[in-house]
Amino acid sequence: MMEYLVICLFAFLASGLTFFSGFGLGTILLPVFAFFFPVEVAIALTAIVHFLTNLFKLTLIGKKANRFVLIKFGVPAFLFALLGAYILTLIADSAPILMYSISGNIFYITPVKLIIAVLLAIFALIDMVPSLKRIQVDQKYLPLGGSLSGFFGGLSGHQGALRTAFLIRANLSKEEFIATGIVIAVIIDISRLSVYAGEILQLESTFNYPLLAAAVLAAFLGAFLGNKLLKKITIQKLQLSIGALLLIFSVLLGAGII
Repeated sequence: MMEYLVICLFAFLASGLTFFSGFGLGTILLPVFAFFFPVEVAIALTAIVHFLTNLFKLTLIGKKANRFVLIKFGVPAFLFALLGAYILTLIADSAPILMYSISGNIFYITPVKLIIAVLLAIFALIDMVPSLKRIQVDQKYLPLGGSLSGFFGGLSGHQGALRTAFLIRANLSKEEFIATGIVIAVIIDISRLSVYAGEILQLESTFNYPLLAAAVLAAFLGAFLGNKLLKKITIQKLQLSIGALLLIFSVLLGAGII
């Protein structure tokens, strides 16, 4: 009973909070699932909840996605997510560049996490420094953003933060920004899950399906309430809050904590 309460609570809160930022649901849910299940099962369950929740978000706001950005950003994101996921299958057991321990907990710093952390920190500073906040992303760089987001999403699963960091500078309204990010998230999820599908199918006999269904429903409810609160937030507040979250996320990621 305890696992139902804890997992559903975190699924609900994470889904609602990350509705605006576009990232963090998987990062928050994975350690919660891992507390009750083996890591490989936790990864699979998190991927399923993440994908189904994004599909639900599409029904709420997906129609407001910017089609031009979807094509320019989404197509390379899909293709490079395949590449990243494939490379992950080749280097999954590669050694980290640094390991350290705090209070008996061991943390690992990998090259991929370090690279993403540096990129996120740069984007975060752009969002938080007043003289830089007016910078917008030229449309010709959208394919580059999609390629980076897709590749690292397939390689490490951290596609949301990079996608958000790039799209928030793309001169979209708050509705377009959130809707476009959700559609692209689904595109990348489909791409990387097509590569991971074999491993997930091997684990499906170990899944707790009632708990998985409860977590998905809790995440749906969080997304629904997040959508209701969308009208109360401005694009300026959205940019500032995302900048702060990106900076925190980059520090935790670079330190190997997430």
